[in-house]
Amino acid sequence: MNDTLADPARERFLQRLAAAASQGGWQRLLLAKPVPQGAPPDLQRVLVRPLLLRGEPHFSFVYSHTTKDITKNLPVAEGLAQVAALLGASFRNAHLHTATEEVQLVLSKKGKGHLTAHAQVQGEAVAALQTTGTAEAHDRAKQRWLTLDRPFLAALGVATAQGTLVPAMARKWKQINKFVEIFAHALDSAGLTAKPGIEVVDFGAGRAYLTFAVHDWLRHSRGLEAKVTGVELRADLVAEGNATIARLGLQGLRLQQGDVRDWKAEPMDVMIALHACDTATDHAIHLGLQAGAKVILCSPCCHKQLRPQLLSPHPLRSVFQHGIHAEQQAEMLTDSLRALLLESRGYDTRVFEFVALEHTRKNKMILAVKRAQPQAAAMAAALEQVQEVKRYFGVKEQALETLLAG
Repeated sequence: MNDTLADPARERFLQRLAAAASQGGWQRLLLAKPVPQGAPPDLQRVLVRPLLLRGEPHFSFVYSHTTKDITKNLPVAEGLAQVAALLGASFRNAHLHTATEEVQLVLSKKGKGHLTAHAQVQGEAVAALQTTGTAEAHDRAKQRWLTLDRPFLAALGVATAQGTLVPAMARKWKQINKFVEIFAHALDSAGLTAKPGIEVVDFGAGRAYLTFAVHDWLRHSRGLEAKVTGVELRADLVAEGNATIARLGLQGLRLQQGDVRDWKAEPMDVMIALHACDTATDHAIHLGLQAGAKVILCSPCCHKQLRPQLLSPHPLRSVFQHGIHAEQQAEMLTDSLRALLLESRGYDTRVFEFVALEHTRKNKMILAVKRAQPQAAAMAAALEQVQEVKRYFGVKEQALETLLAG
């Protein structure tokens, strides 16, 4: 831990915070990724904001525990000392937002720091500076997969009519660009970028920010005759989205009311399901498999099915006696089984962080790309791993496996 506290990147981060506090130009600081045994077991994150108390600047700390939030206000000097005490000892990640930049510090388990800074222009990150614990750094342009002047962004309230970012939509704008980046790389991996008439279906589209974005990127940036369908349960959102499509005269894009659990599987190239609750994610994956999708993109939400079934084999019993750990265990096992089942069907599968925890706790994504030449031995091995995991943790039933066996 002493090595972590002396890390150069950590020190530069604290210097940046102190400078921002002295100039009055900072907006918020998020401390995340608790250090095991370094933070209270139910403490998830700490949000720090500037505050004026009786005319004097203070740091307002909000400690987010599993079942409650605790607020403490400290004078600036004490606040800086408290951040320094928490960073490294209790938390490994820190995100600082100022009026001019966004700074992120990531500390590895060995205490090595990685510092990244993005300059902010009208709320949008446009340039980046990266260091890895040394004084050396380099500037690089940050690629944007869409531009703010695209008409759908103004129609959805992400940008103004003049093509500038609406400040309140900065997080959504980041999420849109990150998703399109992942989507673009997945299409390249699947060999779909040159396919005419590519079919994409997005289940649980909501207000359809990502549905519109995928359509725009495919049609405008790639020049593909893509057909994109957004499926949403709420009739008002479907009507609102279709009115926007008609007003903009968009071809190849439509929204339909429906539920993934009883949607008829028709041929598609890409299946998207973000934040489908509990076993709805399993139904979405199963539908994608039935439809022959070469790319499956899911961001699961809720993991209720497995938790009541799980055993905690010795010596893990003491680890999973805590509610938050049991919740994380159910999430980890559910998505691991989903990934293995996809691999057993001939897909290369990754499970990774989609967006930073600052934006949403539901930040995990499962990406599956159909292999050009699936190997029977690898598929059989994945199925055997599914059974091993189920035996070890006492899992009797998992929705995707049941659907695939039906």
